[in-house]
Amino acid sequence: MAWTVEPKHFNRNFELRSRKLAMEEAKGLVKRMLLVKFKDGTPPAQIEEILKNYANLVNLVEPLKSWHMGKNVSIMNLDQGFTHVFELTFESAKRLAEYVDHPVHTEFSNRLRPHLDKVVVITYEPTAFST
Repeated sequence: MAWTVEPKHFNRNFELRSRKLAMEEAKGLVKRMLLVKFKDGTPPAQIEEILKNYANLVNLVEPLKSWHMGKNVSIMNLDQGFTHVFELTFESAKRLAEYVDHPVHTEFSNRLRPHLDKVVVITYEPTAFST
């Protein structure tokens, strides 16, 4: 089941304590992962152009701190057809909300959507576990 956690639902006071496991939260960072499958028949040149425009958002939309992507290379056959993954980093949930509402992001999203067969969006606060 796919789900998205929107900024208004973040619980900044979440803390897990255990004798064997302590959780250390990355202070304020928020990451958004997108898994996408482009529609069959989308020309590779068009996908390449979309990827270049998406990568350029980090230069145009100030709340976006970093952007990474990769093409699925899994051999496990568990990818459910998703072809690309994108990782976006923001300094806070507030900055993510600013990004979502930014006109350049909105314009890009409107141009991207018609080329997608399916998408999963997950937003999370990175954590590191130590014993």
